[in-house]
Amino acid sequence: MRFKQSNWFLVLLTVPVLSLVLFTASGCNSGTDTATSPDSHAGENDETVASTDHDHSGWWCNEHGVPEDECALCKTSLIAEFKEKGDWCEEHNRPDSQCFECHPENFEKFAARYEAKYGEQPPKPTE
Repeated sequence: MRFKQSNWFLVLLTVPVLSLVLFTASGCNSGTDTATSPDSHAGENDETVASTDHDHSGWWCNEHGVPEDECALCKTSLIAEFKEKGDWCEEHNRPDSQCFECHPENFEKFAARYEAKYGEQPPKPTE
């Protein structure tokens, strides 16, 4: 009888410990910096969020320098709407109004909105 009790104790102790180890080891790597190329969003037509390599929960898209809800590079369901309005840069595969390579002055418009909300300059877009 003593042998069976110690086996159950071992099982009851091992299962939660292994579960905790696996849970911890399979973390989301939120501390790593994952860079993407400017073409990483090209051709993606997902109706939700195309880019999974950065956080979409905030108001501002740090990678693209626009409010997250307006970022067609992250929220590809917006692409058709921008193209319908004729607001599309074919060369850089993004809305023309959000193409800071062709129109660097457009970033200042978005930056002013960020500054009005947070009282400081926005981070420079990385893509």
